[in-house]
Amino acid sequence: MTVLQAIILGIVQGLTEFIPISSTAHLVFASRLIGLYNGVDAALKAEQTTATIAVIQLGTLLAVLVYFARDIVSITQAFVRDHVALISGKRRVTGGVQLSHDAWLGWLIIIGSIPVAAVGLLLKHQIEGTFTKNLWVIATMMIVVAVLLALAEVVGKRERSMEQLGIGDAVTMGCAQVLALIPGSSRSGSTIMGGLFAGLTREAAARFSFLLSIPAIAASGILELKEAIHKLPAGSSLPLIVATIVSGLVGYASIWFLLRYLRTHSTGLFIVYRVIVGAAIIFALLGGYISARA
Repeated sequence: MTVLQAIILGIVQGLTEFIPISSTAHLVFASRLIGLYNGVDAALKAEQTTATIAVIQLGTLLAVLVYFARDIVSITQAFVRDHVALISGKRRVTGGVQLSHDAWLGWLIIIGSIPVAAVGLLLKHQIEGTFTKNLWVIATMMIVVAVLLALAEVVGKRERSMEQLGIGDAVTMGCAQVLALIPGSSRSGSTIMGGLFAGLTREAAARFSFLLSIPAIAASGILELKEAIHKLPAGSSLPLIVATIVSGLVGYASIWFLLRYLRTHSTGLFIVYRVIVGAAIIFALLGGYISARA
């Protein structure tokens, strides 16, 4: 991977990780267009592409950590403080365990992260393999999630804010996040969809989606970082660092944009985009212009 290829992948990752249009779909396509790891065996190429994508995601993880730094510090401090108080008996329990909103939010993030962690570990081999780079899979999921997101926009009540999040919301969005293991789904698209189905406002669904992405992105990135050292070609360190930095900077701007956009707009623009891109890939595949596998 050259530095120019790294910059392109970093920009694509930063733009698409948080906007609900599927970062993996765009990265797989971008890696084909720039000829990433050409000449390598198909199975190894799929593993190298997966490792590259996972490591570059660490840049967008940094973007989330920086953007939500105040929230993360508040959640962590409250989580530790409240549980220490409960264990030491300094806080009395009446009518159930009483936690502050921030401490409770910490538990909701943990609960919401369990489904994707369990399924991700169970299907790790399939996720890293050639199946998840198949353009038929990507195109199909681009359209499927677009339809589900449109349905969520129609039936979702969009009444509840972050302060009203409950276990049901965390479980719903956590289960929806499992869809993101299939390329073309979009982690943010799936979780925002789950939040809308649960009755959250668009902004609340997006904010919790971003917080929920922290454990998932961190886990996949750190796990793949270890394997990337052995799987990726020699000389990949500098391009990976460049791609990660670029993805972080662009990702921060993407978070800023989406949260403000969803305050006054629906996800309709992204739904239309997903359908158009998904349909275009299918027509290109049917016409023989591109192959389903790299």
